[in-house]
Amino acid sequence: MKNKLIASLLVTIVFFITSFTKLNDNIKSVKTEKLTEITFNVKEYNFGTIKQGDKVSHFFTFKNTGKYNLIISRAIGSCGCTIPEYPKTPILPGKSAKMKVSFNSKGKSGKQTKTVSVYANVPKGGVTITIKANIKV
Repeated sequence: MKNKLIASLLVTIVFFITSFTKLNDNIKSVKTEKLTEITFNVKEYNFGTIKQGDKVSHFFTFKNTGKYNLIISRAIGSCGCTIPEYPKTPILPGKSAKMKVSFNSKGKSGKQTKTVSVYANVPKGGVTITIKANIKV
């Protein structure tokens, strides 16, 4: 029993160290890139009133308005119900791209506001975009 507990603890520690190392590598890769600019056409989208359980999506259009390649290292939704899909390849200066944000309203009700943190090689390290919806039960 004691050996299983120690083994479990060691596995957990290795998992956290590995996760932290990967996150740190992502941050380093963004820091070593030359900084550029990202401009979203709109940073907030409102789905309006939807039914509970509906799955909805919106494409946010953005442009690399800087001088260097735009590299999005990650995009994270504020909860598991908000899933971003972003380009994994560099966006050249002057070029536009889209980011799909999907929202699952299962188990939600009333007014909802969710965010996506977009991390990239931009001066502040990233930007935040927002989705909103009013869920009818």
